[in-house]
Amino acid sequence: MSDILNKIGEAIIATADALCEYPEFFLLIGGGLFLFIYSGAVSIRRLPQAIKVLRQKQASDSGKETGQISSFQALMSAIAATVGMGNIAGVAVALTMGNGNPGVIFWMWVSALVGMTTKFFEGTLAIMYKGTDSAGEVQGGPMYIITKGLGEKWKPLAKAFAIFGLVGTLCVWQANQLVESVATVFTTPMGIENTPMLRFIMGIVMVVIVAAVILRGIKSIAAIASKMVPLMVALYLIMVLVIMAINYQAIPGVFGSIFKGAFTFDAELGGFSYFAMTALIGARRAAYVNEAGVGTASMMHGASKNTEPVREGLIAMLGPAIDSGLICTLTAIPIIIAGNYVGQTDPKGLEIALGAWGQLLPGIGHYLLMIIVFFFAFSTMFTYSYYGLKCTNYLFGAKNAKYYNYYYLAMIVVAAVVPLKVVVGFMDIAFFLMACCTMTALLLLSPRVKAAAREYFKKK
Repeated sequence: MSDILNKIGEAIIATADALCEYPEFFLLIGGGLFLFIYSGAVSIRRLPQAIKVLRQKQASDSGKETGQISSFQALMSAIAATVGMGNIAGVAVALTMGNGNPGVIFWMWVSALVGMTTKFFEGTLAIMYKGTDSAGEVQGGPMYIITKGLGEKWKPLAKAFAIFGLVGTLCVWQANQLVESVATVFTTPMGIENTPMLRFIMGIVMVVIVAAVILRGIKSIAAIASKMVPLMVALYLIMVLVIMAINYQAIPGVFGSIFKGAFTFDAELGGFSYFAMTALIGARRAAYVNEAGVGTASMMHGASKNTEPVREGLIAMLGPAIDSGLICTLTAIPIIIAGNYVGQTDPKGLEIALGAWGQLLPGIGHYLLMIIVFFFAFSTMFTYSYYGLKCTNYLFGAKNAKYYNYYYLAMIVVAAVVPLKVVVGFMDIAFFLMACCTMTALLLLSPRVKAAAREYFKKK
């Protein structure tokens, strides 16, 4: 029996590895690149307007709103979900996978621009096509975009997304990595053995913190996120600026290596194949970070009170600029300065990041980074619960949706205690399938977004 289970586990991991490499890359980056070109580079041309409308009076003030939170809260909540361990560990892994070539960061920036366009389409459609749940509450997200935008005959695709979402939006990886980080930085140096009981206790502590926020509903999640995200981004920015000030002589070299490495065609390193590998690694890691095209963001923006679809799309597209643009850059700078990622053959991203901070700020650096890790991990755990709740609501009705939260909290404890390679593989497969459903809807409905955008910008 154990042999059969082992083979099933190996098959799940192998399938996840196969799907989450090039198929997912070409789905998200290829689809996003099409939308970027089709929209006339909206993420570049309309960026100033996106920043402007975020600061303007909310459409909800008109009294015609259909939602639960403001556009700003929706953006902050969506960023809270995407800003997580991937912004720290993922950047370090990208640098090591790229054979130590900082050029991967440049391609993360390019991927962010593509992801901004995808988020523009997601945010626009989230407001354009809303539905109501079994309790009569207005809801948004890929399920409603599919059924209201493409028609009821597409309902199986909407249900498929919701089913995959029940698995893909669990935060077991975040919880597991947070426990590992605490053990690495705090408990193990204190001589406390990293036992299953200790991990269980840490899991219970995480559940208490997460439950205090998510059991009070979307308004509580959005209220916390709208305060937490600006604070953690500002704190991270200040901390990195301190490192940059101390190591100011290295800064020109950091950005020089990023731009130079992005276009390296050295024949000794493989010529064009080396260049292509650098671009693929950087773009793929950024796509995983910002989740553009997966459908999670449209569930949050679908809860916005905003009544102008294109306006919400403009606000939504700021997400990748912050998470896979700004924050990933803030992570990369100290790691490149430290150089401790070079020559790593078995990269453990979080350990590399912690090592870099410890090297640059001896005695306190890794503790300071752990503060950011706590912020990032809990912000994701708070918001992801809402995505699973929305999927449960769609599949089983509003009165049964609340039970999802207890399942979600239980999985945090499980994540803290057990090895998760097979579980994470299963989640990765679900995430890829969510993206298949969402990108299908975005591409088919893209002409309607383009027409709405043309009309909106003509009026403005």
